[in-house]
Amino acid sequence: MLGKLISKFFLNRNDRILNNLKDLIIKINCLEKNIIQLSDAELKKKTTEFKLRLKNGDTLDVLLPEAFSVVREASKRVLGMRHFDVQILGGIILHQKCIAEMRTGEGKTLTATLPAYLNALLGRGVHIVTMNDYLAKRDADKNRVLFEFLGLTVGANVSGISLEDKQKAYLADITYGTNHEYGFDYLRDNMVFCNKKKVQRTLYFALVDEVDSILIDEARTPLVISGPIEGSNALYKNINSIIPFLVLQRKKSNKSLGKRGDFYIDYKQRQAHLTEKGLKKIERLLVKYNFLPKEESLYLPKNIFFVHHILLALKAHYVYLKNTDYIVQNKKIVIVDEHTGRIMKSRRWSDGLHQAIEAKEKVCIQNDTQTLASITLQNYFRLYDKLSGMTGTAATEAFEFNSIYHLDTIIIPTNKPMIRNDMPDLVYLSTSSKLRAIISDIQSCVNRQQPVLVGTVSIEKSEEISKLLCKLNIKHNVLNAKFHAQEAYIIAQAGKPKGVTIATNMAGRGTDIVLGGAFKYKENTNHASQKNNLLKGLWNEKNQLAVKLGGLHIIGTERHESRRIDNQLRGRSGRQGDPGSSRFYLSLEDTLMRFFVSDKIISLMKTLGMTDNQAIEHPWLSSAIERAQKKVENKNFDIRRQLLEYDNVINEQRSVIYNERNKLINQSSIHDYILEILKDRVRACIKRYISGGPVNLNSFHALERELKNNFYFIQPIREFLEIGATLYQNVDKLADLIVSTIQSNYSKKTSEDFEEYSNMIEKSVMIQILDIFWKEHLNAVDFLRQSIHLRGYAQQDPQQEYKRESFFMFQSMLVSIKDNVIKNLINIFFVDFKKNKDIYMDIVNQQDNDTLHFLIMKLINIT
Repeated sequence: MLGKLISKFFLNRNDRILNNLKDLIIKINCLEKNIIQLSDAELKKKTTEFKLRLKNGDTLDVLLPEAFSVVREASKRVLGMRHFDVQILGGIILHQKCIAEMRTGEGKTLTATLPAYLNALLGRGVHIVTMNDYLAKRDADKNRVLFEFLGLTVGANVSGISLEDKQKAYLADITYGTNHEYGFDYLRDNMVFCNKKKVQRTLYFALVDEVDSILIDEARTPLVISGPIEGSNALYKNINSIIPFLVLQRKKSNKSLGKRGDFYIDYKQRQAHLTEKGLKKIERLLVKYNFLPKEESLYLPKNIFFVHHILLALKAHYVYLKNTDYIVQNKKIVIVDEHTGRIMKSRRWSDGLHQAIEAKEKVCIQNDTQTLASITLQNYFRLYDKLSGMTGTAATEAFEFNSIYHLDTIIIPTNKPMIRNDMPDLVYLSTSSKLRAIISDIQSCVNRQQPVLVGTVSIEKSEEISKLLCKLNIKHNVLNAKFHAQEAYIIAQAGKPKGVTIATNMAGRGTDIVLGGAFKYKENTNHASQKNNLLKGLWNEKNQLAVKLGGLHIIGTERHESRRIDNQLRGRSGRQGDPGSSRFYLSLEDTLMRFFVSDKIISLMKTLGMTDNQAIEHPWLSSAIERAQKKVENKNFDIRRQLLEYDNVINEQRSVIYNERNKLINQSSIHDYILEILKDRVRACIKRYISGGPVNLNSFHALERELKNNFYFIQPIREFLEIGATLYQNVDKLADLIVSTIQSNYSKKTSEDFEEYSNMIEKSVMIQILDIFWKEHLNAVDFLRQSIHLRGYAQQDPQQEYKRESFFMFQSMLVSIKDNVIKNLINIFFVDFKKNKDIYMDIVNQQDNDTLHFLIMKLINIT
């Protein structure tokens, strides 16, 4: 009561920001009467006018009122939709580099056209980020007519398109695409050998749709480009064969674990742990089946990988579940996104987990992979000069958005009041009693013809409910990862009277559920207008019936680990002032409840006489569940933050490597740079043997051998010493003479024998060796990160130790790159081309850059 009283006198920060924008909204609305008077041609010319004003010194903020008014008028003329004031408000918030929380059905796709148009006037490219290819293509096609009417170009960056189409999409003023495609394009651009193969421009403005899913849910998984490495896949099969012999250790009570098991599972951390008894049994099994020699111990350093693979196999069998975490499709393991229920065909689990699951399911085991390039979504999107986003559920994650991305979250009011009835949760003792209650609720909705949407947390649960409905002959649609291609159509029809739709998590997100079902006009048919009028009339009847019945009823079959996902499910109902209702059904056997409800509470409920068919309904219980969800959210935030903190270290190194690589690609000749590296490495070599103190002949002989082997320097050092005995005491002068001679010999060789081809070869060798060592460095850092936590046992901060170790590894890598570049170039120019004239002639005659680099790679391998 006191809080409500105070809020009347003191507005919160969100309200203050919105109030400050009221004058701007009024200004935009006042401009509308003048904009309406413009002809189509005059309206189109506004874009040219705005661009000219920007060149003359105006800013985007100055242009905003008129530009937004122009977009609204153009939308009325070509799309038949006029932006609401709240959509204008959302557009301003997005332009100001904030996150706009707009409820489902408030028209976020149309809202995005406002800041997209305004920022595209700069000609630097606007990237609108969607959750999947379908939404990217749909939104691009839908809004193309608007943007092209105003003189802007639109591109769709979806997976599977050609290089030329990608480049064209990125050159457009406004580009629609998925977060994965943008991120992987960035990584691929930093793996090409010439600028002609690049697709992205400088990253300017990213507007992220469903920003919570993309920047929060998917941020725990970095984007990784991997390449296959040779390895024996038989190991995964062998290890999988001994898993049935291991016994799972189960809880006997709250305080103690049973002592008979070989391993136990930490379901919260999704990890498997071996007991001492289990390790002994594994060693016996490995010896029994000839995987391990009798005389060798499992604890020898060379055999410790067995433990790693056994833990992977245990996770594959007991932690990662079929039809929940993955599905088997076309005899392949396909990952199911834990947050959206979508299948992720292009993804694989790393560190051998995917192979362990392939062995478990007895499908073809693919080769192990190594990381070629990687980046987290957090660090990718922070590369943009300007970032904003929109979603229906962001407030619960406002702190994370601000701390990681420096984005404020602003809640935009709805166009019409929200009247959805969110009923308290019902909690049952067992899963079976919960399912009976859910089916009863669905049956009740069907009897009164009210549309119902059932949200599940996994494919397995959705199919379980589907089977129960089939037994009762209740017609329904199942929307899960197995029907990805049809999800937009299925979810669009979920508002039909008597319709029952079962959806995995938030599959179909991005598609509005309209009461009465989606209405489509018939085009290019005889008597089209008559048919459309008939269809419109039938839809109106269905719409009014659905409204009269109470709108869309949402049933949640389980609480998700994040309140935001639950709110997303609820948000599918009650759009644009429509009626609706929601109810979550829980059981004490649900995953979330098992984590946070003790066995004592369950026993107490049974003692008090609570039966399976009875449900608990109390606000205190709902509050307790929300507190449990907050704990999980905080844990997940810590995981994402830790991932980012570790990746920040490698991100600095990634920036150095990518900047160096781009410099090499952009320079026509790097000969002077190679001479500098040559000088640096020769001087380092000389200093290893002659440090300025007394010098013996053995040091000189050793130095001569190394100079000959590494730099093809065949002149005796004594020739330089004849100049004066003082050179014995002056290392710098001696080094200068040797360096200048080696540089002179190198320049003479490349200019006389190789002419213009030397530049091509130098650049290619430098880039490829840079790539090789960067790839090896990424794998070395991965191994370091997996084991660095052990430093904690020595009272050391693992994160600081990781920074220190990775820095030294990076410094060492840079030196190794220089050494190998010089070694390979010296060998190629002075030795190997004589032995491999056929490869040399191929390079000389080669016009295609990729083939050229491949041939030079052969030379590097030869050296």
